[in-house]
Amino acid sequence: MVSSNVLFAFFFALVSLLFVADLVAARPTTSRRNLAKRAAISQSLLEDFVRYTNYSSGAYLSACPSPLGNTLVLQFSDVATNTQGHIARDDSRQEIVVAYRGSLQLQDFLTDADFAQTQFSTPGLSSGQVNGVFVHQGFLVALNSVASLVTSAVAQQLDEHPNYTLIATGHSLGSALASLGAVSLAANFPGHPMKLYTFGQPRTGNPAYAALAESLIGVENIFRAVHTTDIVPLVPPQILGYQHHATQYWNFADPSVTTNVKECSGGEDPTCSDSVVLGTIPAHLEYFGQALGVGSVSSVCGE
Repeated sequence: MVSSNVLFAFFFALVSLLFVADLVAARPTTSRRNLAKRAAISQSLLEDFVRYTNYSSGAYLSACPSPLGNTLVLQFSDVATNTQGHIARDDSRQEIVVAYRGSLQLQDFLTDADFAQTQFSTPGLSSGQVNGVFVHQGFLVALNSVASLVTSAVAQQLDEHPNYTLIATGHSLGSALASLGAVSLAANFPGHPMKLYTFGQPRTGNPAYAALAESLIGVENIFRAVHTTDIVPLVPPQILGYQHHATQYWNFADPSVTTNVKECSGGEDPTCSDSVVLGTIPAHLEYFGQALGVGSVSSVCGE
């Protein structure tokens, strides 16, 4: 049986092929480009990527009673949109982690395919903040189906643990939800420490959305990881009005070690994954040594 994760990547591969001439003209391949010097990331950042990849992997499981051995605060699910994930509390690191599940079932694939843009609107954001801000319609509907529940649970946790840092994370569809969700949380809890870690994130909104995410979360607090030639971060195409937000960290070669991960510049750095003309599906299904989707393992949930 082919997973919806693969169907999602395949669908967007077809979308990308519709615009291949534009992509080839705009972005020469890595082999034809004199790339900027690649600086290695720190070991501590690599360990963070591994940690939140595991959280994102655990979100794919039907039950995650102890995410990475930590306290499960809430396992949330909306039946209509099939949006799922969990909130965990890590008392040793003083973190509240919201992890969103990526594509796994047919309804998720339909969400992925609904890539018309709509004005961004979610609890905590004023109409003035979202003026001109447009995002992927399917992602927004999915996020808003659980946004109030997530915000309420996070608020209760912050009442009890006011010094804890908020973390939003996810892979694939879950990474887009984490991006939108992080903006919502940043708006609801202004000034509170917040970080976003995404893996294989598709473009989620227009340039105004990218600017809003960078403003509310902080460029220095966004860690958008891309694995080698992963096709999903290449879509939807920029020609449709989409643009990535910063900051990308490109794991440009395997294995996933510090010297093979580059911190990129801006949202669409031509020396990073944006230099890939045609991506691949297998690169989407593994990040930092962890299989995601149907390959997720129960050990990340304390089982």
